[in-house]
Amino acid sequence: MRFRNLVATAVIAAALAGCTNETLDSVNLSSVKNKTEYQLSGKMVGKMKELGMQKTSPILLRIFKEEGTLEVWKANASSRFQLLKSYKICAWSGKLGPKVKEGDRQAPEGFYPLYPHQMNPNSNYYLAINTGFPNTYDKANGRSGTHLMIHGACSSSGCYSMTDEQIIEIFALARDAFKGGQENVQLQAFPFRMTAENMARHRDNPNIEFWRMLKVGYDQFEVTKRPPQVNVCERKYVFNQESDGSFNPAGQCPAMSTPPALQVAMANFDKDYQRDYQKALRKYDGMVWYEPSEAERKAIVAEQRKGRELAYAPTGTSLDAGKLMKVSDLEKRLTAQKEAEEAKQAALIQKEALEKATRDGKAVPVPQQSPIERPVQQAALQTAPARKSFWNLFSKSEPEAQASAPVNAAPAEPSAAQAAAQQPAPGQQQTAAPAEANPQVATAPAAGSETAPAEQPPKKRPFWKIWGN
Repeated sequence: MRFRNLVATAVIAAALAGCTNETLDSVNLSSVKNKTEYQLSGKMVGKMKELGMQKTSPILLRIFKEEGTLEVWKANASSRFQLLKSYKICAWSGKLGPKVKEGDRQAPEGFYPLYPHQMNPNSNYYLAINTGFPNTYDKANGRSGTHLMIHGACSSSGCYSMTDEQIIEIFALARDAFKGGQENVQLQAFPFRMTAENMARHRDNPNIEFWRMLKVGYDQFEVTKRPPQVNVCERKYVFNQESDGSFNPAGQCPAMSTPPALQVAMANFDKDYQRDYQKALRKYDGMVWYEPSEAERKAIVAEQRKGRELAYAPTGTSLDAGKLMKVSDLEKRLTAQKEAEEAKQAALIQKEALEKATRDGKAVPVPQQSPIERPVQQAALQTAPARKSFWNLFSKSEPEAQASAPVNAAPAEPSAAQAAAQQPAPGQQQTAAPAEANPQVATAPAAGSETAPAEQPPKKRPFWKIWGN
């Protein structure tokens, strides 16, 4: 019994250690017969009552990319919004920063009204709510993109993707709010919680001016706990501004003013913020935040994919994968990343060019000759044994020394001088040549020699002289 209690305690502790508040009351999809008509659990409805909320009262959604969090806020009896539930976003693509153009894999940042017609019960990703990107601000600034959703399936290409268990509950909360008469649900999508410390940590990010503009709406919600009224003029967001004129997204802003009560509240809030911001600047002096890529975030949560379908692709949070660095270290890291990316792109271009050139076998590229000169190695010629020439076949007196002559060398016909040298001078006998001597090169005896000439055999005429005179 004691052993079983210990095991049970360990299991419960492990479960609580690895979960967020949405998993404590997780939906069992196998028991859901109609996903669009799913009814919130008794625990969720009970929590609403504790907070003084009606089941059909308005809701508001807030997203924080860096933390990977989606919050559902709901209005209480005094029409002030309170946090009802926080969900861990399963996947969001790209990096911190707004979506600018189709295909950049960025998830939207800004203020988006969600209307009933943007609810999609027939989504390929279980259930989906279209964010409405591009909104009025995005269009005024030339931003483009389509089908940016909050949906299930835990896989994202510019969307905010939840698990199916999460999206069915978020879908039901929005559905009930629309049934209660809410005209649109405000979605506030931020890069991070816009505290003084976070703003100081990201002060060097190229999107900082855009984020400071969003921060005005963020701060006003933090103070009032009511969704800010959002307008666009001069291609920028304006919040809770009173005006008798109309707001032209691309035109000049009309004369406008902030309600006095809100102005006082925001002045006090800003005073505290500036104090905290200066403190944060001192804390991060000489340090900058390295914003991780989507691949770096995915590497942190790679273990979560094991044993699941390939479509399940959590991306992790920037807080887990990013880090503070010295400015010099960050510059080196970014330079190395840039060089690696350039090399990757060059290899891709080369591969595409090769595929295009060899497509259908019509244009196979011929390798170019190397510009580096290489020494030419010639094979040594082996000298073949010399053969006797045809006209010497019938001469027995041709010496073996002639065998070293080139095979193709033709024998020259004896000259008149050589022929005369072969004949004895008048009154002299020809001296016998040694056996090794060349018969064509005869040496005459010295004048006045007393040596008796030896008897010589008759001289044979060369083959070519047989028919001569």
